[in-house]
Amino acid sequence: MKERSVSPTRVAIIGGGRGGKALLEIFAQDPLAKIVALAEIRTRAPGITLARRLGVPVIRDYRELLQMQGIDLIIDVTGNPEVQVALQKMRRPELAVIGGASAKFMWQLIEARIRVTSEIEKTLTQYQSLFRRYVKEEAESAVDEVRTRIACEIHDGLVQTLVGVNFKMERCGQLIAHDPAKCQQLLLEAKAQLKHGIQEARQVVFNLRPGQYEKLDLFSALSNYLQSYQQQHRVHVEFLTAGDETRLDPKTKVFLFRIIQEALTNAQQHAKATHVTVRVIIDDKQLMAEITDNGLGFDVQAVSKNPEKWDHFGLRGMKERARLLGGEAQVVSARGKGTTVTICVPFQKQGRLAHG
Repeated sequence: MKERSVSPTRVAIIGGGRGGKALLEIFAQDPLAKIVALAEIRTRAPGITLARRLGVPVIRDYRELLQMQGIDLIIDVTGNPEVQVALQKMRRPELAVIGGASAKFMWQLIEARIRVTSEIEKTLTQYQSLFRRYVKEEAESAVDEVRTRIACEIHDGLVQTLVGVNFKMERCGQLIAHDPAKCQQLLLEAKAQLKHGIQEARQVVFNLRPGQYEKLDLFSALSNYLQSYQQQHRVHVEFLTAGDETRLDPKTKVFLFRIIQEALTNAQQHAKATHVTVRVIIDDKQLMAEITDNGLGFDVQAVSKNPEKWDHFGLRGMKERARLLGGEAQVVSARGKGTTVTICVPFQKQGRLAHG
């Protein structure tokens, strides 16, 4: 049986602003769509230059476009009430029209998708730069642990969000001609997902690099991180500090930040805690940090005998970082009684380690 070829949808766009330009960029790469005309009165609109580069005819008066034959779909992204009224008065059953709120949400969604793609590329560049420096600062085991956590965060969060948006965009393409109402609903849902994806990307970047290492203000960085953690995971956090953080060198600040970060990740993901208390105390003799949660708790001895679980909970990484600072990390927990992670770094040992 001979297969019939599918003719591309012939699309005309009214409006060459940001929305029209974004639509031109998308449709130009779609083999199932062909842009036949762009209507725009402004000679310096951003879509004009792109249309000419793509070889798309540009019409100054949109009313001429409405009289053209050989068009399957008209999309109006001008927001002009006069244009909307003219489109509503059209009586051409063979022609599909998208305008008003539907078109506005469409180009906003496309722009958001472009922005999030650009942000992901920047994030990946930051990951590469961070890993090169991180290898110099920490043991190879700690680097592998962070890589795994980053991969899980991206896969379970950002990637899943983008997959959902991609599915909705494909579905919109199927519904755009015969069910604009359903298409608009999907666009709204996809737009909300994209906003969430952007927030996730920013959170991952912040988690990786809380600030310039040499100038890191530990208490401020922790305060900002804990506020973001509390809002994102709906876990109440109490933060208590005492002492002068200028006694700490940059490496100590970064390692302590990572340990607290790992402990809080465990409290949210594994312990299902609803309240966490973080204390950081710096006196003349030592640095002491304590992270306590009211979560499910676990059998420390049983987990310590299972290397897979020990690594999965990040416990090895916390102890390794504390050891590299000349201190130690202790984990106290019991089923149903929460978990407490205590980090103690004597300044005398830290000094001997720093000076070889």
